[in-house]
Amino acid sequence: MKAGRPSPNLRCLSRGINMSGQHLESITIRPAARADATVLGSYGAALMSLHNNWDPARFIPAGPTTPDKYASWLASQVVREDVVVLVAEDRNSIIGYVYGALEGADYMALRGPAGVLHDIFVDPQRRREGVGRRLLKQAITRLAEKGAPRIVLSTAYKNKGAQALFDRMGFRATMVEMTKDFR
Repeated sequence: MKAGRPSPNLRCLSRGINMSGQHLESITIRPAARADATVLGSYGAALMSLHNNWDPARFIPAGPTTPDKYASWLASQVVREDVVVLVAEDRNSIIGYVYGALEGADYMALRGPAGVLHDIFVDPQRRREGVGRRLLKQAITRLAEKGAPRIVLSTAYKNKGAQALFDRMGFRATMVEMTKDFR
């Protein structure tokens, strides 16, 4: 494609239609509620499984109780003032979420106070529609409003799609985790 000409996908996005033809106007980003916990728990377990599939030696697998435990954890977080849990909803169905928190200095990570994004997940059937970008943008805004001087996150080495999104949203690489297994 020649320089200066928007791609067909960008033209669609500028009209409020994503690449799959879904209307972005029907998707809302809102604070999560305790009533959302069951769906969020299943998405948290799916996030764990995705990471475990990339590197089973590094990432713990999801088990049969993981969705309930994840649901319980996120339900406890939605009421905290220093936490942001947002959901993407389309026609009364949750299609993704983001979870982040304000954290103080972390000397082991050599980092000062920051907003830390712990999770971002979009239903696999709804990826590449701009949902993750919208969740991330809102999480950044909300954490900044809560006083975060910066936002940090980690991403799996093999998660190139997420890394590209984070790069487009202005994040830069600052650390690389290295793992050595003994088994």
